[in-house]
Amino acid sequence: MTRVLMMSDVYFPRINGVSTAIETHRSGLAAHGVEVRLIAPRYGDEEDQPDILRLPGWKVPSDPEDRIVPPLALRRATLKAAAWADLIHIQTPFSAHYAGIAAAKRHRLPVVATYHTLFEEYLQLYAKRFPAGPLRALARAVSRHQCNQLTTTIVPSLAMQERLREYGIRAPLHVLPTGVPLGQFTATERPAQRARFRARHGIPPDQPVALFVGRAAHEKNIGFLIEALALARRTCPNLLLLIAGEGPALADLQRQAERLGQSAHVRFLGYLDRAHELPDCYAAADLFAFASHTETQGLVLIEAMAAGLPAVALAVMGTRDLLAAGRGALTPSADLADFAAALAQLAGDAALRERLGREACELAQEWSDEALTARLAALYRELIANRPIPETAWKAHSKAKQV
Repeated sequence: MTRVLMMSDVYFPRINGVSTAIETHRSGLAAHGVEVRLIAPRYGDEEDQPDILRLPGWKVPSDPEDRIVPPLALRRATLKAAAWADLIHIQTPFSAHYAGIAAAKRHRLPVVATYHTLFEEYLQLYAKRFPAGPLRALARAVSRHQCNQLTTTIVPSLAMQERLREYGIRAPLHVLPTGVPLGQFTATERPAQRARFRARHGIPPDQPVALFVGRAAHEKNIGFLIEALALARRTCPNLLLLIAGEGPALADLQRQAERLGQSAHVRFLGYLDRAHELPDCYAAADLFAFASHTETQGLVLIEAMAAGLPAVALAVMGTRDLLAAGRGALTPSADLADFAAALAQLAGDAALRERLGREACELAQEWSDEALTARLAALYRELIANRPIPETAWKAHSKAKQV
């Protein structure tokens, strides 16, 4: 059995792509001979689990959804827990990164990290008072330093690999997307799910519906979708945009919809339960709209495609690998008019939606959690097998050779 200690500054009930990726790993790796233990923040009264160590932390003033575990407490817990492990897998580049690196050095373990977040783009959105150039340079320098400390950095797309090589990272980069549990989102009873969700939310059966799922944050470019909706409604007046998710940009987005006169055509649904409400929501929509420039992979786009939703999406950064196949989606440019025209075209063409929906289902199968988790387990075993012999073992090895 391979033993992996995962480290993260974020995990459920905090909902985002990192939490989802960790849960996918935890759920699937056991079938491939990998036992996972996780160190993550405690947010409230989460139920204790034998394979998760929750550490209390401070609320982040600008984002009370998040927690910061005191670095010294995290380091001590990690050093102790790592004595059990064969490998450390870091999921976030904050306190967890430095605690994981320290533990890997102490116990002479291979250490990998998944590069989930393109901070070069994020910093500009959250620190608008600072010049963009120095912020980009800072993000690149931190990423370069951190990745060069690792045995391997896992990147979810070729575009991310190219970007990190531009940063000057010389340590190995391994392209390995995070898989999606497709069975959870495949609409086996789509007509019933569609009718149930629409009735619950007062949406007429024949109204065209575009859907966005994800954190309501500035980096998701949801404001662009609201502007595109306003233009698309000139051709498709009844088009409705559903936004499923919460986050720090929610109030700004609601004000934007009101300012553009789109309040009646934009519904903010908040977080939806992934086991029941979210699959019903996918089934109720006619198309998926996605315009983020900062995704390292775009897990929700794969989920939507698995549910049979055709997409209108930007083929940039992490979504480029998925959308390069030219199936299941319209991929307009980042020009607002082009994107709006694609929304209106897909919303108004049932035959096109049916064809692209079938293609989306087929394409999503190539990104299943089963296939990609097996590749992750194989990577773990390779890194453990090839790790340098610890110094104490090396001395014993040398003496044995001399004898």
